[in-house]
Amino acid sequence: MGLADWWDRHGVPRVIRFACGMKPIMKLRGQVVPLAEGAVFELGCGGGINQQFYRADAITRYAGIDPGGKLLEYAQAEARKKGWQADIRDGIGEDIPFEDDSFDTVVCTYTMCSVQDQAQVVKEMRRILKPGGKLLFLEHGRAPDAKVAAWQDRIEPYWKPFAGGCHLTRPVTEAVRAGGFAVEPMGAAYLPQTPRSIGWNEWGVGVKAGA
Repeated sequence: MGLADWWDRHGVPRVIRFACGMKPIMKLRGQVVPLAEGAVFELGCGGGINQQFYRADAITRYAGIDPGGKLLEYAQAEARKKGWQADIRDGIGEDIPFEDDSFDTVVCTYTMCSVQDQAQVVKEMRRILKPGGKLLFLEHGRAPDAKVAAWQDRIEPYWKPFAGGCHLTRPVTEAVRAGGFAVEPMGAAYLPQTPRSIGWNEWGVGVKAGA
């Protein structure tokens, strides 16, 4: 096993679990995730970080996917700790292993940055939602300030191998809207005490528009 493979298997899951569990991020999770209700699907459920925020009395079914490895083990362990039935599988967002119109809510937090094909993933999330279903999203992405965005362009090639393929330059709300959702923004801001090049966040609700 080469150094890059070792880092992907052992280093990246720990970096992600630590970085995505920082206090400002957890505060935002606490605003978004509790809005989930009904049959809920979570994209990128690895790490299990969001499970503490779900309201069990509002959820009739919970399922999630992650591309396997240590993060998936963390998610399964958190489900056992929570004591609820959870259908947690190995999978990717470009090909979600669930039927059309299966869920009332899809939750996606800090995941669209690292998928291979962002547009396809948004399309898949819309596909599995029932008509009128909601996508709850909380993501970091391309900053609105030109100077910050320029630094993101410079840093991204070095950042991606360190952070498991995480992109700094992808749009967030714009990508959700382009995927066929009517977007209700909840907020957008730089995280406090975080370098601006990695700290721009957007969160909101996307309602499945049309049939």
